[in-house]
Amino acid sequence: MYGRKLIIFAIAAMAMMDVAVSQNQTYSANGVEFVMVKVEGGNFTMGNKSRRGKEKYKKERPSHNVTLSSYYIGQTEVTQELWAAVMGTNPANFAGGSRPVEQVSWNDVQLFIQKLNRLTGMNFRLPTEAEWEFAAQGGNYCKGYKYSGGSMDDVGWCAENSGMETHDVKSLEANELGIYDMSGNVAEWCNDWKGPYDGSIKHNPQGAAFGTYRVLRGGSWVDNAFQCRITARDSAKPEYVNKSNGFRLALSCDRVAK
Repeated sequence: MYGRKLIIFAIAAMAMMDVAVSQNQTYSANGVEFVMVKVEGGNFTMGNKSRRGKEKYKKERPSHNVTLSSYYIGQTEVTQELWAAVMGTNPANFAGGSRPVEQVSWNDVQLFIQKLNRLTGMNFRLPTEAEWEFAAQGGNYCKGYKYSGGSMDDVGWCAENSGMETHDVKSLEANELGIYDMSGNVAEWCNDWKGPYDGSIKHNPQGAAFGTYRVLRGGSWVDNAFQCRITARDSAKPEYVNKSNGFRLALSCDRVAK
């Protein structure tokens, strides 16, 4: 009887995931397709809940309750192929059409998004830091992994396994939502200004009202695994260019045609 219940539960979970995948949206820019994954809204704990290593986790605390509306996020980091299709150039250090674009500043990304939106008639944007973390956790399918989808060897390219370069997107396993490379490969720009957590309950938070640095999440090929944890936070000035920084897109649900 117990085994039968497990089978029924597994079938139900697979059916739910099939529904989630069917809600994904595919877009095209100058002939290059990319997929946006539907992230159903929900409630989650953002930040580091551990009571150990107080100074080590200082930027990730205090953990706090966040509620998000549904949204879409890129199945992969923006590739060099997509960047070149929109911008006409490829700034990446590690050349490869299916590798993530890097050596792009936060400001550069805003120009890319403006051009992409003109091409597609959509309103793509960068994810907020909260949207990024919820998607990295696996959204409402979260299994509580330290890295996005499982062990770092299975899901992400970091200093310990990357050979000190980027790799093609989708070359490792996806997380619970079918999203790739949210731990490692390239660190990802978010829309938010960098600011401390205050521990209060948040609803669709947008980050600090102003600041000097923009948020980066996920760690990269040059970072150790510790820096690629889901809750790890980093930041840089919006004009900063580095061969370990890239991004993925986001899209609000009210911007998607019915």
